[in-house]
Amino acid sequence: MTALSIQSITFLASAVLEIFILGALIYLVTLFLRGTRSAPILFGFVAVLITLYALAFFLQLEVIEWLLNKMVAAMALGVLIIFQPELRRFFSEIGSTQHRFRNNSRERQQRIDIIINSIMFLASYRIGALIAIERDIGMRGIAESGTLIQAPLSQSLLTTFFFPNTPLHDGGVLIKGGRIIAAGCIFPLTEDPDFSKNLGTRHRAAVGLSEETDAVVLVVSEETGAVSLAFKGRLIRGLNRERLERHLRTHLVRNPPKNEGNLSKHFQIMAESAKNDSETAEINLGKEKNSTES
Repeated sequence: MTALSIQSITFLASAVLEIFILGALIYLVTLFLRGTRSAPILFGFVAVLITLYALAFFLQLEVIEWLLNKMVAAMALGVLIIFQPELRRFFSEIGSTQHRFRNNSRERQQRIDIIINSIMFLASYRIGALIAIERDIGMRGIAESGTLIQAPLSQSLLTTFFFPNTPLHDGGVLIKGGRIIAAGCIFPLTEDPDFSKNLGTRHRAAVGLSEETDAVVLVVSEETGAVSLAFKGRLIRGLNRERLERHLRTHLVRNPPKNEGNLSKHFQIMAESAKNDSETAEINLGKEKNSTES
């Protein structure tokens, strides 16, 4: 009787542990893909798969059930191909060494002020700009596509790169820590079919780089002088100085947690970022609607 009770408790504990692990994995995948262009693909794929399995089971469609069972390997390969950018970014984040703006608070604020002042200066004169701020995932390949600078971060140097008719004004600038690493860099373009046709190559390049890395990418529109921020495949448009500073502090200034495995802290930060993005998206949608009506 005692052995049976121990076996039952062990079985129950194992079942609870398996449910917890599976639930955590599903939650992490959903949280990671939320807001990306691959999220609808994943949900549609899962819905079709569940529907086919349910029809095959309840209607006794043995051939379809046999085909589905034999196609598991092919479906796994298809998932790897479809979600290749997200998987690459996911594993890059796992293996990355965190080196964000974590010096003393005065230096961090000075760096953010330099970036904000540069962006606002360029926006006031409607000078197009594209600036990527490296976070945890290295971008050596991106830096090598341009001209290596390796100079201290300053407003005068950062704004000079984008002046019209200068040799490097068409490319992007890469910033890491307190240094300008490279200028005139070529960023990958997003392949999202739903990307707005009203936005130019700079915005497409900003979103494309943010899809493949965890960099914060800033864009100044040459036509309107509007400031935008791209992060993890999302484009936030129409930022003023205060909102730009809030986003930069959220994504760049972050004290390392005492316990690196503190998931609750990580989820809290991601939820705050998602909330900020949702508020911005609603504001931009309202602006676009008003401009269309007028």
